[in-house]
Amino acid sequence: MKNYFAIFGLSIVLVGCGSAKPNIDDLAVSNPIETALDLTAINNDRVPVTINPGRFTADIVTYRLPRVVQGTYSVSDFGKYIDDLKALDYEGNELAVTKVDDNTWTIAEATKLDKIQYYVNDTFDIEQAGGIGGEEPFSPAGTNIEEDNYVLNLHGFIGYFDSLKNSQYDLDVTAPADFIRTSALEKTGTTTSEDGKSITTSYFAPRYFDITDNPMMYGNLDVEEFMVGDIKIVLSVYSPNNVHTAESQKETVFKMMEAQKAYLGDVNSTPRYDIYLYLSEGSETAPKGFGALEHHTSTVVVLPESSSKEGLAASIVDVVAHEFFHIVTPLSVHSEDVHYFDYNKPTFSKHLWMYEGVTEYFAQHFQVYEGLVDAQTFYNTMQSKIQTSKRMDDAMSFTIMSENVLEEPYASNYYNVYQKGALIGMCIDILMRKESDGQRSMLSLMKELSVKYGENKPFNDDSIISEITAMTYPSVGEFLTTHVQGDVPINYSEFFTMVGLTKGETLLETNYIFAGGQNIIFDADQEKGMLFFSSVALNNSFWKEQGVQEGDIIKKVNGDELTLLNANEVIRGMFSWQEGQEITMNLERDGEPVEIKATLTKAYASSDSIVEDENATDAQKAVRAAWLKG
Repeated sequence: MKNYFAIFGLSIVLVGCGSAKPNIDDLAVSNPIETALDLTAINNDRVPVTINPGRFTADIVTYRLPRVVQGTYSVSDFGKYIDDLKALDYEGNELAVTKVDDNTWTIAEATKLDKIQYYVNDTFDIEQAGGIGGEEPFSPAGTNIEEDNYVLNLHGFIGYFDSLKNSQYDLDVTAPADFIRTSALEKTGTTTSEDGKSITTSYFAPRYFDITDNPMMYGNLDVEEFMVGDIKIVLSVYSPNNVHTAESQKETVFKMMEAQKAYLGDVNSTPRYDIYLYLSEGSETAPKGFGALEHHTSTVVVLPESSSKEGLAASIVDVVAHEFFHIVTPLSVHSEDVHYFDYNKPTFSKHLWMYEGVTEYFAQHFQVYEGLVDAQTFYNTMQSKIQTSKRMDDAMSFTIMSENVLEEPYASNYYNVYQKGALIGMCIDILMRKESDGQRSMLSLMKELSVKYGENKPFNDDSIISEITAMTYPSVGEFLTTHVQGDVPINYSEFFTMVGLTKGETLLETNYIFAGGQNIIFDADQEKGMLFFSSVALNNSFWKEQGVQEGDIIKKVNGDELTLLNANEVIRGMFSWQEGQEITMNLERDGEPVEIKATLTKAYASSDSIVEDENATDAQKAVRAAWLKG
């Protein structure tokens, strides 16, 4: 998963997977569980669902919707979105049902059970303005029910019986005939209604994990299919106002995936990869959590529709590249906690540094390795991660944080898996290349682990660091025990010295919201309900040229009043500003009005960075060359 964190409560900027361990509890005949979703029978913005599990031999059975789903590290409680659950016997009579908690129902006289029926509300509609509130599902893990679009993360619609997670599933999805349908789940047939107005598509899933691992998107979609080597890429885009198309982003995705395949080399890959891109229009009921959620052969992505073509392309590279690299870890290399995932009471692996951190490192490193960005851009990215990670608890054990990620103070440090986690991957990569004279790397280590374990064989959580140490070098083991298991902050200068880099200052291109990294140029007065320019704004070249001063109160942006109540919407719109665009801003300075009328020029910010040391030795340069280009 990759998510964008919130600033001012804004869900704006960039910001586990496995099978079920059998549990003997309910017994049923081992026929496929028949499930059905009817998108032509929407009732009060709810989808009707029918579950036919076959005959049970137990008197009482338990049915659940997931509390937590793979790849997320927060509580979602999908059972909260279920209405009017009924259990019917073979004569159509209702059986007694007891709701145990938000996600769990027990059914009495289960030997008579024929089917379960209920309605599902979507989660997009309930996301609170200003970001994700409470324990609502992260948008890419959520569900959408609209007249022209259905985001079918099936874990939000279909539940499981405790003992039947390894049972097969037959799924029928009925939808209007003119809907476009995309899913990587195995399709077994289609049936058209007598009046021709609807089509039922039938799918097969070997077990419940495959239900949760294969999202779908239905409706008014724009779809492009193309080959990248031997992988078929299916890009499905929903843009409610037709601002973006799949064709407009096809080249970006093609070049990105082509470079990723070259980077991964002989790592096993899927024959098909689906990208489901939902573009949020920013309305009250539109999703607010931007980012993506990985699956074995697909990813669901939510990004703002207001993005420019270029801005959307940059976000796709950053977000989708991260998700695709999850085919290495945790999809191929993972612990028992991931492999035997418990949707109701999950335990979490200690190794988010690997699952999310190394994945994020690969998502950045492949770009310089395959020539998509230059070396300085890559250095700047890693420096930005260092600066962001230092604002979190830099002395927190990563393994302890990972294992307790749902609890505080660890939950609030989760975002560090994309910052310090990636830096951990970088440090190990540099160590591996230095120790091996450029012959081994973080990627080669993950390939070795993929061969040793793979998709169907989990590693032991407590022993993997000692195994990695045995497979690599004492220096790698010392680094992991000191800085990952231990709570000693990393001295990154030591690692940059190994590759002939040193501290310096560079001028970085930025946007009109930030002044380098995550340094937002606005501040707020909650009591007075206003936003104003902070001192950081003077480090943004565009705003400095306009003569803004620290403390200038922002009254209007392009004629729109700006208050704390509508700040999300107005500032989100500023992300789509492009060079050459005419803008106006009305300010108040020392009680006097000030108006800015300007044509947008590129914005830059000076920033501490990492630069190449003119005095680097030949040995340092050799390690650097191996690190950056192999």
